[in-house]
Formats: sequence, C-alpha cells, structure tokens
Amino acid sequence: MLVESPPEQRAETVPAPPNRRAVRAFGLLLSVAILVLVALASTAIGAKELPLGQVWHGLFEDSGTYGDVVVAERMSRTVLGLLAGAALGLAGAVLQALTRNPLADPGLLGINAGASAAVVTAITYFGVTSLSGYVWFAFFGAAAVGALVWFLGGSRGATPVRLALAGTAISAALYGYLQAVMIMDEAALGKMRFWTVGSLASATDSTITQVLPFLLTGTVLALALARPLNAMAMGDDTARALGANLNRTRALSMLAATVLCGAATAACGPIVFVGLMVPHVVRSFTGPDLRWILPYAAILSPVLLLGADVIGRIVARPSELQVGIVTAILGGPVFIFLVRRRRTAQL
Repeated sequence: MLVESPPEQRAETVPAPPNRRAVRAFGLLLSVAILVLVALASTAIGAKELPLGQVWHGLFEDSGTYGDVVVAERMSRTVLGLLAGAALGLAGAVLQALTRNPLADPGLLGINAGASAAVVTAITYFGVTSLSGYVWFAFFGAAAVGALVWFLGGSRGATPVRLALAGTAISAALYGYLQAVMIMDEAALGKMRFWTVGSLASATDSTITQVLPFLLTGTVLALALARPLNAMAMGDDTARALGANLNRTRALSMLAATVLCGAATAACGPIVFVGLMVPHVVRSFTGPDLRWILPYAAILSPVLLLGADVIGRIVARPSELQVGIVTAILGGPVFIFLVRRRRTAQL
C-alpha cells in the first residue's frame, strides 16, 4: 500500500528554532548513550552466563580462556549488529523518503528477495556452504535486483509509485523461485533455514571486514542525500525550483539503499521491521527533516537490533531465538499500531 505523505508532514526548508535544534541535539547525544549501554549489554549477556569479572577480563585481557573466547565472539556479534542495524535504519529512512511512503521498508524494492534468491542459488547450484561465500552472492543478488527495479521503474523517468510497483512484482517472483528451489532440494532447505530468519550468531571478523567498505560507502551517500530528499518531499516542481536534480537524487537513493540493505542482508540474512519501525518512530519526534531523521535512524536502529538479539539470547536459554524472529514478533504489533494510528489521523 503506497501512501502519499500529507502536505503538513512534508520536509521543512526553514531552519528549526534554536531551542528545537538544541533539544534534537541533546536527544541525539542521549541516543548515543543508550546505544553504548545496549552494546555493553550485548557483550555481557548471552545464552551462556558469564560473571561480570570474566566479561571485563575478556574485553581487556585476552588470555585465551573459554570466557575470553566467548566475549570475543560476542564482540564480533555486537559490532556486526551495530553496523547492520545502522545500515537497515538508513536504508529504510531513504526508501521512505524516496517513495514518499512512511510505511516503506528495505524489502519494498525487492532487495531482500534478491539477496535471498542469490544465496539459494549459490547453495543449490554452486555448492557454496560458507558464510563468506554467501556474502558475495547475497550482495550481488541485492545489487542486481536494485538495478532491475530502477530499470523497470522508468530509469530517468522513475517515480515513487513505479519503483514501488516494480519492487513488489520482482519480490513476489523471486520469493516464488526461492520456495520452489527449497522444496525441491532438501539440502538447500536445511542450509537456508538458519540464514533466512536473520541472525547475528555467525558474526566473524572476516564477515565484518568484507561488508564494512560497502556499509561505510552507503552510509556516507545516504547522509549526503538528506538535503535533496528534503527538497523532493515538497513535490517535484518545488524541488526543481530549489535546484534539486530529481533523476540523480532518485538514482543515488536507490544506490544507497541497495548497498546498505544488500550488505546488511548478506552478512545477517533478511531482518524485517528494523528499517520500517525506527525511521517511522524517529519522524514522530524529529519532524520530517532528513538531516535529523538519518542520524537518529543510524543510532537507534542498532539499539533495536542489538536489544532484540539480547532478548533472543535470554528467553530461550541455554539455546537462543534468532534476532530476525524477535524483530518479527516485536514488529508485527508495532506495524499494526502505526497503520491504525495513521488511518485515524487521516479521518
């Protein structure tokens, strides 16, 4: 469902009053402090209980003991959660601005479907079994679908509606292919079952190193698009009058979202609702200005992702629930609430 933002919710071009900017800046610092606390909790809390002293020892003195190894693994998991969460939040905020749909998420343009279909193909037809192999196939699949959606959406003449429709159609086709291959190949089903729910459990330094350049590039590009996307939110004619290049902004927005979501999905699998919920909630207290929405989304999305990961480790001890399952459980009711609140506001 594509929903045009009402005029009163479109981006402001007039700078916010100094006191409002100060409140936003303070909120950003508070968000960073919350993120630090959640990151520490992600390192200290796991399916395997460790004394805080052993956690502290593992953080600063690596002597090769079992506890130190566990803490090192949790640190890799936490770092990947920070990076992937920021990427999903930024991708969601950019896509919501690009499609002018406050309920859009990175899956709307088929990026998650492209990554998943590529991984299934790699497992079934190329015998890839390692996470390092999944990363490159998943990223290639996400990038290919992003380019295809841009082409089918009209390339230089792309509009929010055409991009959303093209992404929805491609997603449906790719998920049909994915289900067909997994049904026919039980080995692929077994290997894909863990990856498709979305997880941080397989995080390694190698995985982080492979996706880090893409995540940094996408982050810089997304943040640089704040002003032109603000102009586009006021309508195409107004954006042109303000000097925004619509075709270039849409193309770069597609590129940023594809790189961010593709890299995050490649490393963690498809994780839902993070890119939808956080930008939508952030917009409720920052207003429509993307110069504030994007930094807030980049900070608070990892809070949600790592928080969900910690919850998944606690509720199923000594096993754990994958983070993709927890975000889906949390995200479903929140999504319904957001839709109902929006419908009520429009009546």
